[in-house]
Amino acid sequence: MAVGSSNSFDLVVLGAGTGGYSAAFRAGQWGLKVALVDEGPRIGGTCLLRGCIPTKAMLESADLVDKVRHAGDFGIKVGETGVDYGVIAARRDQIVDRLTKGLGSLIKKNKVEHIRGRGVLQSGKKIKVAKLDEEGQPAGDIVLEGTDVVLATGSRVKSLPGLEPDGTRIVTSDDVLKTSTLPASMIVVGAGAVGVEFASFYHDMGVGVTLLEYAPAIVPLEDADVSKDLERSFKKRGMTVITGARFDPASVSVDENGVRLMAGKEGEEPAELRAEQMLVATGRAPNTDDVGLENTRAKVEKGIVQVNAHMRTAEPHLYAIGDIIGGLWLAHVAAHEGIAAVHSIVGAEHEPVDYLKMPRATYARPQIASIGRTQAECEREGIPVKVGKLPFQAVGKALIGGDHEGFTKVIAHKETDELLGVHMIGPHVTDLIAEASAAMLLEATAWELGATVHPHPTLSEALGEAALAVDGRSINF
Repeated sequence: MAVGSSNSFDLVVLGAGTGGYSAAFRAGQWGLKVALVDEGPRIGGTCLLRGCIPTKAMLESADLVDKVRHAGDFGIKVGETGVDYGVIAARRDQIVDRLTKGLGSLIKKNKVEHIRGRGVLQSGKKIKVAKLDEEGQPAGDIVLEGTDVVLATGSRVKSLPGLEPDGTRIVTSDDVLKTSTLPASMIVVGAGAVGVEFASFYHDMGVGVTLLEYAPAIVPLEDADVSKDLERSFKKRGMTVITGARFDPASVSVDENGVRLMAGKEGEEPAELRAEQMLVATGRAPNTDDVGLENTRAKVEKGIVQVNAHMRTAEPHLYAIGDIIGGLWLAHVAAHEGIAAVHSIVGAEHEPVDYLKMPRATYARPQIASIGRTQAECEREGIPVKVGKLPFQAVGKALIGGDHEGFTKVIAHKETDELLGVHMIGPHVTDLIAEASAAMLLEATAWELGATVHPHPTLSEALGEAALAVDGRSINF
């Protein structure tokens, strides 16, 4: 336990997002004296306050709207479907508030001291905090000293060079999560996870959507089969999708009617695009500026803090986790990294962080979930593979639910049968991927995954059957 002044702690965590509070709570469970520093009035960071949770609340409403529109297919008669976006936004905010209050109770349960203020590293063990009161006003400076420090300052939205969001016509995900109104039309720039989620949401809300992606495929980090299937689904729903898109960000013009630009596929003549708003979803930047890293021996390359498999930096007793260390910029990954850092600090046995075993989830309609290597990555690395694939059309529960787009794809080592990757697009796959995550953690083979009994009729059968299909043993396809 820490000794000395009230500003001395066993662990100081700078940043109260998912990674930061997970590290703080786990350290508290180990009996450490912990300070959790963040300048916001509430803990939760990007995921809870302006990312994962509010976005998924909105997408849940969008999914329900689509189901109601197809209620007649189930023999249910309903009137004309309408959308009250003000109520959707209010529900979104209520969910965030409820979860934030829950975190407040967990701070007390784990005996963590929450300090509101902006922290800057003075060394690897000292953090100067410009405190803020309940109104967000300056309340004096204090210096905290920790036996160990975890840096978890997260990331922020970024735009394209020459394209400056104004919060009204050219907006970011942060901006749209503060509004309670819908535009009539939207150009979404960037078709990664954030871009396709918002494109899917706005389309279901009745907004005209044009999706632009610089890469040759949307969701370009996913397996190529998944990317193709999602683009096909989006176009079938009526969205305009342009891959290999090219335009000059500096040429985007804004007036009282909205946004205008010239854009088109690489090598083709550009055409004029107009919309009421443009959503820039072109990635995020790590918050490593102005946090005092220059006062430590930690190594930073292009804004990314360098750490080992136990989250240690080159500065003794200074750890870094989450978006600022690169890897996978996902909330659950940051939480895993935070817990790994604390286990390293207390000397507890733990698995080094293995990013190939981290599941990824995208909540567009249809949903996407994946883990491990893509088929193209296996080919580039010279790994011999065998592949099993099963469409959701072959799964009874998917037909029953009226949602049978997509497929499950299992990639295994051709010689050892080791699971190398699982890629899913379709109904509730963001929940189903957890089984593949457990299987990869336990180093299961494709045969073992397929031999696992999956209850019938359930969507989980898609994973079991795809695993059997690796060796041509699928029963239902």
